Amino acid sequence: MNSLAQVRSICFIGAGSMAEAIIKGLIDTKLLAPEQISAINRSNAARLEELAARYGITIPCDESDKARLIRDADIVILAMKPKDAGSAVPPLSPLLRDDQLIISVIAGLSITALHTMLGKKTPIVRTMPNTSSTIGLGATGMSSSLEVTREQERRAKAIFESVGIVKIVEEPLLDAVTGVSGSGPAYIYYVMEAMIQGGIECGLAPDTARDLTVQTVLGAAKMIQETGEEPAELRRKVTSPGGTTQAALELMAGYKLQEAVISGVKRAAERAKELGELFGGGNA
Repeated sequence: MNSLAQVRSICFIGAGSMAEAIIKGLIDTKLLAPEQISAINRSNAARLEELAARYGITIPCDESDKARLIRDADIVILAMKPKDAGSAVPPLSPLLRDDQLIISVIAGLSITALHTMLGKKTPIVRTMPNTSSTIGLGATGMSSSLEVTREQERRAKAIFESVGIVKIVEEPLLDAVTGVSGSGPAYIYYVMEAMIQGGIECGLAPDTARDLTVQTVLGAAKMIQETGEEPAELRRKVTSPGGTTQAALELMAGYKLQEAVISGVKRAAERAKELGELFGGGNA
């Protein structure tokens, strides 16, 4: 059943890459028709025209039209940059109805901080998606305020499932989500950079080293997903005693690679909390 079947319209405030990823996901999965989706931003009219041309969504013709699109929407998605939230969110308050669902993809901005900015406790779902959402393979952490109904939570979950998987967590754990999946793609790219360079230094042509690395990472992820086995078990299966893989892993262990990754995840989570506090209250 389509959880968004009763939704008349969704309005995106902010039109960056994450907003576009979600718009594309909603349309590609046929959860919503293009005419049910609108997008507004503060100044970049060319970007809105680009999205309208690409997806057929609605964009405002003037300031009064912006206000109308916000007022009429069943769901309003806050997708502006964190640095713009302080000036962009408070003016929305008089336009928002009590029965509207607000979904935030603003990194670091807590539900409490959003309630403070709006001056009222509207239903808010806070999310932490990652950049792989742009190709439909995202991983999103999601937490809801007490005002959010079960139906509203189902709707929010359906929106982000259109671009990947969704895990519902308590709001303080969104910092951990940031450390694992929010920043996670960069960790994988970092390891891939090293694998490619290692291949080149062993004599492979750069394009060959790149193609082999990309396919290897893709295949490894798919193995975990399709077999359901734990990464540790799959690692053991490919590691023959005295073989090449064991030699490589022993060397990496000497450099404390595993400990470095674990510490990196924790540091990213800590930094997410620090940034949240700078924005106003963190996950309190």
